[in-house]
Amino acid sequence: MHSHARTSSGWVVVIPVKPVAVGKSRLGAGPDAALAIALDTIEAVAAAAEVSVVVVVTADERVADAVGALPEHGARRRVVHEVAPAGIRAAVAAGLVDVADASPRAVLLGDVPTLDPAELDAALRLAAGVDRAFVADAEGTGTVLVTARGGVELREAFGPGSAEGHRALGLAELDLPAESGLRRDVDTPEQLADVVARGGARRTTALG
Repeated sequence: MHSHARTSSGWVVVIPVKPVAVGKSRLGAGPDAALAIALDTIEAVAAAAEVSVVVVVTADERVADAVGALPEHGARRRVVHEVAPAGIRAAVAAGLVDVADASPRAVLLGDVPTLDPAELDAALRLAAGVDRAFVADAEGTGTVLVTARGGVELREAFGPGSAEGHRALGLAELDLPAESGLRRDVDTPEQLADVVARGGARRTTALG
């Protein structure tokens, strides 16, 4: 049973997840931490009312199995298996292969474990008013979310300094509070400690 009604016009959100076996190098954390962060993020996205389908793209069987084992509520979930990790651009393309251009589409990085579904709903409602948009991370240099409304080609420039890249592509920058969980990606030990202190991200907080 869905906890609330979802329309077929809802957003399709693609979440690329790197193999957790390598952990998160900058974070200095192992596979369990990388998996916890990804699953907390995916669960929050699936619970957002504006989202109808979550497409997780990964080459990691452990991630695929864990996503399959998540409770069946909220948005429909689909896993796209990559034969081998080929970078974020290839993962995004793989995730969008079977998604109709008429649907509003978004790409969200899988490392925002304190995301509140209501924060994502608010961002997607804002994004629906422009052709293409992005949300910068709390530092303002990286990107956590890229969107394209129905009928508009999704464009992305993920990678170092991606916020500037997305501005250069003409994407509208969505103005969200810096403390929003959507903007709090976890790449460093300090950021992980902040997540643990804030609480809410069930699996990630348990790492602390």
